[in-house]
Amino acid sequence: MPAAGSGLEYALVGFGRALRKEGLVVGSGHILVFCESVEKLDPTELADLYYGGRSSLIHRSNDIPMYNRVFKAYFVDPGGEGKKVVEMKKQASAETEALMEMLMEEEKEGEEREGEPPSGIMASTLEVLRKKAFGECTPEELAALRSLMARFRLIPPRRLTRRSEKFHKGKRPYLRDTVRKAMRHGGEISELSWRRRKYRQRRLILILDISGSMSTYSRALLQFAYSATRVPGKIEVFCFGTRLTRITDTLQKRNPDEALTEATKAVFDWEGGTKIGESLAHFYKNWGRRGMCRGSILIIASDGLERGDPMVLDQAMTRLDRLCHAIIWMNPLKGDDPNYEPRSVGMSCAMPFVDVLLSGHDLDSLKELAEVLPTLN
Repeated sequence: MPAAGSGLEYALVGFGRALRKEGLVVGSGHILVFCESVEKLDPTELADLYYGGRSSLIHRSNDIPMYNRVFKAYFVDPGGEGKKVVEMKKQASAETEALMEMLMEEEKEGEEREGEPPSGIMASTLEVLRKKAFGECTPEELAALRSLMARFRLIPPRRLTRRSEKFHKGKRPYLRDTVRKAMRHGGEISELSWRRRKYRQRRLILILDISGSMSTYSRALLQFAYSATRVPGKIEVFCFGTRLTRITDTLQKRNPDEALTEATKAVFDWEGGTKIGESLAHFYKNWGRRGMCRGSILIIASDGLERGDPMVLDQAMTRLDRLCHAIIWMNPLKGDDPNYEPRSVGMSCAMPFVDVLLSGHDLDSLKELAEVLPTLN
């Protein structure tokens, strides 16, 4: 439970009561789980408070719009009971605004307002951030994008494994379970058990270019990598400039600011030169061929401006292509141009091995990545 005497526990309980007044079914046990979850989260972080309550107190998708309205009125709007107790971070003003736009967005869909100009003339803060290139964002807007990135769920395609599991029907009999049941009836087989092969999600590997030519996008892509590691699944993150650095363990910190700060400290060649081929060759030698790449989805975020030997890049991509299930390349230079053609030597060497080419220059392009992943069967 949150520390007694701070008033936080009373605010959380009061929020549960406010939901009850609106007709939502919220039991005492649900409120207790909410309080315990807040103890492990940051109650001054609006996103943590919102998703902690949503996962603990809401159990039907139809109740989410009502939950959004009560949360906004209780914790955000002036005069809200919870706002008096839970003080939001000063630097989170842009993040708060973006999250509120996100919460109320579904209520505005389909509504036509009299006296307002047509859609697209006056875009909301959320729409602006979605289509604004990372290189043009201010630090406050990048903080706001963090909450929006947290909504993305990178769900890679599944693959069949050699292991099997019990299933209620199938073509392969499960002899061990069948014999176990027969022993309970004196050895007489009265019911057959079946099994099927298990499915497992493919591993995701993110390799981010943090060289000088990618400096305007590196911070945002690193935030996206941090959000990606928050969900269950096998996700590995690497950074490279002139050499490769694994930062998967560094990004496991709960506080995003601490995680990103530690990650930048771990990478010694931040905003330096670019040696894509040597970095990918180092990845293949020390991690890829030892099992990490087998059947995985490899995502490379780079502008392709190679400063090393292009033959090394070609050889590294050839080897990685043999191991990986699919290779996705995110090049911010592509932008919104559907007719983009790679002109740099590095991209020309890599393109024959790339299955999907995306831009990764704004939030919408990252959303496109999340939509593409499940289709790579």
